[in-house]
Formats: sequence, structure tokens, C-alpha cells
Amino acid sequence: MYNEKETQYAEELIVKHAPLVKRIAHHLIARLPLNVIVDDLIQSGMIGLLEAASKYEAGKGAAFETYAGIRIRGAMMDEVRKGDWVPRSVHRNSRRIAEAIKTVEGRTGKDAMDEEIAAELDIPLDEYFACLKDSNSGKLFSLDELSEHSDGAGFEVESDTLDDRPAESSEAHAFKSALAKEIERLPDRERLVLSLYYEEEMNLKEIGLILDVSESRVSQIHTQAAVRLKSRMTEWVDD
Repeated sequence: MYNEKETQYAEELIVKHAPLVKRIAHHLIARLPLNVIVDDLIQSGMIGLLEAASKYEAGKGAAFETYAGIRIRGAMMDEVRKGDWVPRSVHRNSRRIAEAIKTVEGRTGKDAMDEEIAAELDIPLDEYFACLKDSNSGKLFSLDELSEHSDGAGFEVESDTLDDRPAESSEAHAFKSALAKEIERLPDRERLVLSLYYEEEMNLKEIGLILDVSESRVSQIHTQAAVRLKSRMTEWVDD
């Protein structure tokens, strides 16, 4: 039970950070299918914000906005995952791309290029780009999915449970460290797209203007960066 002062503090946090829910929802909706409604994301995000306000402990060190952002995104991702609307062919092609990248990079010792990945898949380059587009619309390889705690293979763990589960806390930090290292190893353009999208919270159109490429090309780069990460993080991420 919360006392009156704690309840008032939680309510103040909710009111102050309600705009954060809308900002995150509109940021995510840009790369989700048309059948996903932004109002549904906002509604689920508000539930995440309510949970964050009720569980947040200022003494844990993380700023509330950072902690709330994790809970809000997690709630929105749960909403999206409620229905498996992605065709099996998209799942299958996405796994094939990840395997092809891993094979090429294992053979050459260098970042796999578009042409090399297409050749490994034995498909034309334009067909490879079409597969990337399908994977992006299916949101199978977003950095959110990689970094989200799931079955012990993520790092966004609730702060109020880590002290009680030291083994999971250690694994979470190890995953975060491994993912950070792999992001640093990405090709420059892929790393820049991830930085602008996730850290600067720019949309695909804005990133395209900076890179002087089309919005669809930014989408391809984003997806390829995430699938490359997944191919390199196979010991952590379960297909």
C-alpha cells in the first residue's frame, strides 16, 4: 500500500511524462505495418507508464524518463506481438538472411556486403532488397527486439528484481556488453543509422536527408544492421 505522498508523487510522474508515451508511439509507428494503430500503442504505452510510476525507485540510480521509456516500449511491443500477422515466408527468409550474413562473414572475415549476401542466397540483388523490406515491415529484426529482455536473453530487466536475481542480472549485463561491442563493429553507415534513430530519435525521412538517400534505403540499412547484429548474436538471441 502506498501512502498519500507516494501516490501523489506517482500521479505527478504520470502527468509529466504522458507526452513521452505519444512521442515513443509515433516514433515506433513509422516502421510498423499499416494495420497497427497509433492509438493502440499509446493506450498500451500508458499502461507501461502507470507500471513504471508505481515501481520506480529513485534510489536505484536510473532517471525516471529512462526507466519509464523502457517500460513504455516494452508494453507497446507486447501489444504488437499479441497477433502473429507475419507470414511464415517472411520468418523463413529473415532467418536465411541472418544465416547468409554469418556464413559470408565467417568465410571472409569482413562485413558482408549486399552483393555478397545476395550471392550467398543465390538470388538477384533486387530480390534481396525486397526480402529486407519484408523483414522490416514484419519488425522481426528491430534493435528493440534484440535489446528487450526475453527468456533471460536481454538487458532491459526491471530494476526492482535485479537484486533478488543476481544470476539474471549478471547475464543481462553480459548481453548488454556483447551487444554494445557488436554495434561498434557495424559498418559506419549502419552504425550511424542506428545512432540517429535510437539515440537522436530521428525518423527515417530525416535520416535520409542527412545521408542523402531515400527513406526506403534508410529502412533497408536499418533492417540490415539489425539482422547483421542478430547473425552475430546467435548465442544470445533465439530465432
